[in-house]
Amino acid sequence: MKKITILQTSDIHGSIYPLNYGNNKIADIGLGKLATKIKQERALDEQLILIDNGDLIQGTPLTYYYVQFLKDKSNPMISILNHLSYDAAIIGNHEFNYGMSMLNQAVQESTFPWLSANIVGEKSKQPYFGQPYTIKEVEGTKIAILGVTTHYIPNWENEQNIAGLAFHDALQDTKKWVAHIKEQENPDVLIVSYHGGFERDIVTGEPTEKLTGENQGYAICQEIEGIDVLLTGHQHRSLTGNINGVEIVQPFNNGQMIGKIVLTLNEENEITHKTSELLAVDDVEADKEVLKMTANLEEQTQKWLDQPIGKIKGDMLITDPLIVRTSDHAAIEFINNVQMDIAGVEISNTSLFNNASPGFEPNVTMRDIIANYMFPNTLKVLRLSGKDIKEALEQSAQYFTLNEEGSLEVNPAYIYPKPQHYNYDMWEGIEYVLDIRNPVGKRVTTLNVKDAPIQLDGEYDVVMNNYRAGGGGNFTMFQDKPVIKDIPMDMTEIIVNYIRERRTVKASVNHNWKVIW
Repeated sequence: MKKITILQTSDIHGSIYPLNYGNNKIADIGLGKLATKIKQERALDEQLILIDNGDLIQGTPLTYYYVQFLKDKSNPMISILNHLSYDAAIIGNHEFNYGMSMLNQAVQESTFPWLSANIVGEKSKQPYFGQPYTIKEVEGTKIAILGVTTHYIPNWENEQNIAGLAFHDALQDTKKWVAHIKEQENPDVLIVSYHGGFERDIVTGEPTEKLTGENQGYAICQEIEGIDVLLTGHQHRSLTGNINGVEIVQPFNNGQMIGKIVLTLNEENEITHKTSELLAVDDVEADKEVLKMTANLEEQTQKWLDQPIGKIKGDMLITDPLIVRTSDHAAIEFINNVQMDIAGVEISNTSLFNNASPGFEPNVTMRDIIANYMFPNTLKVLRLSGKDIKEALEQSAQYFTLNEEGSLEVNPAYIYPKPQHYNYDMWEGIEYVLDIRNPVGKRVTTLNVKDAPIQLDGEYDVVMNNYRAGGGGNFTMFQDKPVIKDIPMDMTEIIVNYIRERRTVKASVNHNWKVIW
C-alpha cells in the first residue's frame, strides 16, 4: 500500500500577510500561513502534489500597489509559489482583472504550468495557456492533472482584458479532455482542478443557484467517468466530500485553509481509499521566509495606504449594513455621485460590497477607499429602458425576505452557498420604494424619474460597474444593452481623483429610495 497526498490552495486573492488591510488588524489568512502548513505537510511527505486552483494574483492592496507602481518587478504571488514548489496552477476568473499583459507576465515567471483546457485562442482554437493538463509521477504512480475554468468569465470581465480568447463550456471540455487523457496517457490517478464550484447541494443534489453554467462541479462528478479527484474553488466555500465516487474539496478564500486529499493505492496502482479534509491556518504562525520575500513591497504598500486623500464633512461611517441597504445612506450616495460625475449622466447604481465595509472616516486615506471599494471595477454607461430599470429593482428586491414574525431578513440565497451582498444595488437619480410584503416580482411600488412616473418604454442612460453591466449577479436585463460610454479607469482611482479635486466632500442623503416591510 502507498499513499499520495494532494494539497490545494484556492482563491488566495493576493493575500500574503496575516492581516486585514481595511483596519490593519491581525487575521488568520494569507499565503504566509499557508506556507507554514505546506512545509509541515512536506515534512511528512516530500512527494506531495501541490496545486493552486485560481484567483491568485488579484485581491489585496499589496497586489494592487504592485500592478500600479512596480509591475516591471517580479510578481510577488508568483515568486512565493515558485519558492513553495507548486506543481500547477489553474487560471481563475480574477486572473484577468489586471489585463492580459499582467497575466501573461505572471505565467511566464512561473516555474510551474498554468492549466486551463477550456480557455482557448479565438483563432487557434487551442488552449491559450499552453498545457491543458500536466503529468506527474509519484512512487511509480502516474498522475494526470487537468485544469478547467468557469466559462462564465465574459459575463463579468472587461472585454479588453479577454480580447482574443474564447471560453468553452467547462463541463463539455472536461468530458473531451478526460477522454483524451484516458486514451493517450492512461494515468493511474486523474485529478481535475476546476476554478468553479457546485451548482447543487453536494449531498441532496438539489439546485443551490440558478443553473447558469457558472458552476458545474456537481455535473462534472455525475456525468464524467474516470475522475478520481475534483478540486474546486470560486465560491469561497469550505467543502469536503464524495460525489459519485469522486473525492471533492474546496478550501475557503484568502488563504484561511488548505484542502488535503489522501489517496491510498495498492501494489497494482489501484485506488482503494480516499479521504479529504480542510486544514485551517489559525494554529500556525506565518512563515518568516515567505514574509521576508515581500517585506519591502509590504512596507511601501502600507505607506501608500496611509496616504491622506482628503476630508469628509459629515457622517459617512457604516455601523449596520442592513440599515444601509434599507434606506438611503451617505456612503452609498457618495459612490453613486462619483460615478455620475465622471460618466456625465444622472442615474447610477452601486452596492455595499461587503458587510465589513466601514464607510469613510472624516480624514480619508487610501486605506479607507480600499476598505470600501475592494474590487478593480471599471464603469460603463448603458442605455436602458424604464422596463429594464424596473426589472433590475425587482431583482435587487429579492435580496430581502420576511421571517415568520414579519421581520426583515436577508434572503438565504444571498448568504449560502456564499455571501453575495454585492448583488443588491442601490440607485441614485430615480425615486423608488421596495415593499417586501409583496410577492417577488411585484415589490417595486413607486418608480419615478424627476418626480414623474418612469416611462417603461423610455430610454435612460445609467452608469454602473462593469461586472453589473455584463449581467453579473443575475441582472440579465443588462446584457447586450447599448454601451454609451466605457470608462476604463479603475474605480479606486476615480474615487481618489474625485476627493482630491474637491479636498473636502460633504456627506449628503437625499432619501430618494427606501425599503418598507
